Amino acid sequence: MTGYIIRRLLQSVAVLLLVTLIMFALFHMLPGNPARAELGVKAQPAAIAAFDKMQGLDKPVWYQYYLYLDHLAHGNLGFSYIQNASVALLFAQRFPKSILLVGLATLVAVVIAIPLGVMQAVRRNKPEDYFFTGTSFVFYSFPTFWLGIILIEIFSIQAHWLPPEAPEGTNVAQILANWKGLVLPVLTLALVSIAAYSRYMRSSMIESLAQDYIRTARAKGVGRRAILLRHALRNSLIPMATLIGLSLPSVLSGAVITESVFNYPGIGLLFWQSAQSDVPVLLGLTLVAAVGVIVGNLVADVLYAVLDPRIRY
Repeated sequence: MTGYIIRRLLQSVAVLLLVTLIMFALFHMLPGNPARAELGVKAQPAAIAAFDKMQGLDKPVWYQYYLYLDHLAHGNLGFSYIQNASVALLFAQRFPKSILLVGLATLVAVVIAIPLGVMQAVRRNKPEDYFFTGTSFVFYSFPTFWLGIILIEIFSIQAHWLPPEAPEGTNVAQILANWKGLVLPVLTLALVSIAAYSRYMRSSMIESLAQDYIRTARAKGVGRRAILLRHALRNSLIPMATLIGLSLPSVLSGAVITESVFNYPGIGLLFWQSAQSDVPVLLGLTLVAAVGVIVGNLVADVLYAVLDPRIRY
């Protein structure tokens, strides 16, 4: 198991280096001048030359890439001249809030979707299966921003049960203090994930229940509950582990829209606000998103190996 994890870590590092190379190349392929983007179109040539020298943009391309890697190794993701703060500082202030939002949404989705998928598999082609299948398709087809707006209309404007805006605060404790404001953003992200997870869980459970070892267990007189929980469920969770690990980046991307709709002070809202002009923030957060994809793949592979020992070899 240890050797398998080490091999996957080394592969992840190689992929991360490739991602940094691609991002560096795309940055240099962007039209315009980074100095003018940061200092303004009316910047004087002397100011542009000073900026290029300070940022190492007057050096050869290979040396600029070396400086880029060196900065990343020291936790330097760049500096936002528009917000007058380092990207790492902006990220550190907002990342815990986004992790709270995405973590709660994923937890709610998993806790609801797995039992729901099992129930649909057991009650296959029954009225409740048709009902939840249709409901899943409806929520899965909803754009995230549209679902958020509908929830605001129903629960905030019409029913007056929940606030239409997410809680504001400088840290996670202040966010949790106004927990009612978290309900709608979490629900917006969770409903789409529940729709996807429950469909995959249903299909995986149906496939597991059709296997020979299930028929053998039934022939030996094993009870229905034991068959579902001890035999079918564990094998059905293997593809779910992959799905959950690989879907974390997509949940993060959905959080960009959700945070914008509910004005939630996370990295998604920061990315949205920086989309037009703040290039260092965009590059830094894009790199963080790429790391999230790699970590999601790594977590999925490790969970695969835990659930199925054959994968380790």
